[in-house]
Amino acid sequence: MRGACDVIPVPFAVNLTSNDETYVEPDISIICDKTKISDRGCNGAPDFIIEVVSPGSRRMDYNIKNAKYAEAGVREYWIVDPAKERTTAYRYEDDAAPMIVPFDQPVEVGIYSDLQITISDLL
Repeated sequence: MRGACDVIPVPFAVNLTSNDETYVEPDISIICDKTKISDRGCNGAPDFIIEVVSPGSRRMDYNIKNAKYAEAGVREYWIVDPAKERTTAYRYEDDAAPMIVPFDQPVEVGIYSDLQITISDLL
């Protein structure tokens, strides 16, 4: 999807299923369909979610949230892991294996093929 998207950091509630049953609070949500945004947060799956792993969130980010995001229709999900200095990028709509990219190498943003992010440049 091309065009303007909103980049919203935590704290921001995301109701993945828009039925008030599955709420999450991603570290960064990128939402291109602005009709999903309300005063309560995001109703439905964001296009792109980034989670930054902490020791206490490892299982949640790699397993539980990964499954929830894939099922809900999130198009792209990155897990930024400072302890391992790598980003794991899932592109669910491509139905491909995740890419594991060291922080010093660029990661192509799937929803914007002409955009790359090198995590080490942000640290």
